[in-house]
Amino acid sequence: MLALPPAIVAGELVRLQTKRHVVALTFDGGGNADGAKRILAVLRRDQVPATFFLTGHFVHTYPAIARAIGRRYVVGNHTVDHADLLGKSDASVRWEITAAASLILRATGRNTHPLFRFPYGARDARTLRICHQLGYVSVRWTVDTWGWMGASMQSVGGAERRVLTALVPGEIVLMHLGSARDHTTIDTSALPAVIRAVRSRGYRFVTLRGVQAPR
Repeated sequence: MLALPPAIVAGELVRLQTKRHVVALTFDGGGNADGAKRILAVLRRDQVPATFFLTGHFVHTYPAIARAIGRRYVVGNHTVDHADLLGKSDASVRWEITAAASLILRATGRNTHPLFRFPYGARDARTLRICHQLGYVSVRWTVDTWGWMGASMQSVGGAERRVLTALVPGEIVLMHLGSARDHTTIDTSALPAVIRAVRSRGYRFVTLRGVQAPR
């Protein structure tokens, strides 16, 4: 059996620390919600658990969707407004994280600790340190479907293939609730096939519940 890739890389979670055949679907809500209702319907129909990384702006703009997510799913912190934190002061970085936590709790009823995802994946040693100081784990991903790139760069089949090519125990999959700039919702369309294909390979779905904050 091949050795599994590391789960923790430079202090960030990129794969669940397990040898079990499980996959964690994660959905980022930082822009629009064009695919959100269909995604929630598929997850509920197929009884698939998932984890959602939401911004304060998202939950304010789409309160009904935020409530629906909060009723069923694990929720993580994705800042207030999906800002690139690298250009912000320490105080502004802290505000982006702590204010988002309050907004998301109010909208979803979910405490986001200890799950945090950097917008655009943009982080450095300074912003990671602040993330950890606030009691959060930086959650990255094992594979990005690239659905956010739109139809000129990705397809529904291509998104599914990326998930399956990277399939390992503890895989964390990054997908998005919104549409791309060309208004396509590739992740939404790919989700049913992704679920079927992952299950057909003997894997089951889990959330990021139970992930531990750094000590």
